[in-house]
Amino acid sequence: MELKLEMITCDVLIIGGGPAGGVVAMTAKNNYPDKEILVIREYEQQLVPCAIPYIFGPTLGSSEKNISSCEQGMKMGIKGLIGKVEKVDIKEKTAYSDHHAITFDKLIFATGSTPFVHSALESATHLKGVFTIPKNKILIDELKTYIEDKQTITIVGSGFIGIEMGMELALSGKKVTIIGGSTQVLKAAFDVELAHEAEAIIRNAGIALEMGDYVDTIVDNGERATGVQLCSGRVIDSEVIILATGYKPNTSLAHDAGLKLARYGGIWVDEYMRTANKDIFAVGDCAARREFITREPSKVMLASTSAAEGRTAGNSLYKLEYLKGFNGTIAIFSTVIGDTVFSSAGLTEDQAKCACIDIVTGTFQGMNRHPASIPGATKQSVKLVAMRHSGQIIGGQIIGGVESGEMINLIGLVIESKMTVFSLLSLQIATQPLLTSAPTSYPLVKAAENVNLAMQL
Repeated sequence: MELKLEMITCDVLIIGGGPAGGVVAMTAKNNYPDKEILVIREYEQQLVPCAIPYIFGPTLGSSEKNISSCEQGMKMGIKGLIGKVEKVDIKEKTAYSDHHAITFDKLIFATGSTPFVHSALESATHLKGVFTIPKNKILIDELKTYIEDKQTITIVGSGFIGIEMGMELALSGKKVTIIGGSTQVLKAAFDVELAHEAEAIIRNAGIALEMGDYVDTIVDNGERATGVQLCSGRVIDSEVIILATGYKPNTSLAHDAGLKLARYGGIWVDEYMRTANKDIFAVGDCAARREFITREPSKVMLASTSAAEGRTAGNSLYKLEYLKGFNGTIAIFSTVIGDTVFSSAGLTEDQAKCACIDIVTGTFQGMNRHPASIPGATKQSVKLVAMRHSGQIIGGQIIGGVESGEMINLIGLVIESKMTVFSLLSLQIATQPLLTSAPTSYPLVKAAENVNLAMQL
């Protein structure tokens, strides 16, 4: 007997309830309060993706402390449904889940991303002791339970997730090895001299860093993984292998519906997050992205970018309110390694050179409090990347105290606003001894001064 589907009608259907889906739902409700908005998501409990590494150490210690709340959306009148959309019929404007047929006027794909594994290692993902890092509470809990009584853990991947997870596991007393194919950690966000400072902290935490060597195969005994063999031939024994090798857009549903995909597999969208069909949008990790400076396709996946895309789409569902749409990802990163914050925005020096941009850089190291004898004062280093002839800021990196995580947002605003180094030279800043650097030697301004000097050479 064929199961009869329950018919549901809504004005705006959002598939996915992660950061992008949540923001687009609330933005749409604020802009179009008379529209009925429905968010369908696969799981009742959803994790905050960026905080997943902290489940595995003392910072959070449990997935129960990392649940994303839907309370605000419910108060706004946004409806929710638990289920998995299996098919979308664009012509009929209907989405089908296992129990429902949902008709819509506007559709937004916010289906996120899934773990990416290099083809050479895909066949080993079924082995006991080999894990990826999905954004799925059930699977994350399985990983946490499995490693409780294990001591040796190898993490493949030296990006943010791999480093953050490695530090948490080391704090829990595990023997951790991190393997990175590049010659430095966090290569997508930092130049080599800053990355080396991060590496020193990581090694001081007792983590073994194996950089510049790829994993060739995962070694097993027929029942479970026992280690990895590197391309150099070395074998590293391990009870657990965690593949922190990035994520890929989750776009199979959109592809099957006939939507155009762009390079790297994301759903093609314009700057208002619309697909070629103006009633269908895509936001978040499933959407194709462009780099803000170079306009090249980008693989960057960040919740901050997803939220910005969600606000753009939510404003543009039924009318274009602003001439400016979403002009590309600036790629703003921040993390904490040990007690030190590492943050970056825009292009690194190496990335700018690879893009054939004529640049100058300026750096400055000062203190984050004044005088330096203030309790808790730490060093703060700022590096700026600017175009040589115009002085336009296209990148920045900061190492310092907790304020660096917010200070990078100022640099992000400078980049997005296409401000020049000359704007920073006259920047008026609020300073206070217990809160900030000295106004006479504010690292951001001093780095700008050094950029200005470099432009004159």
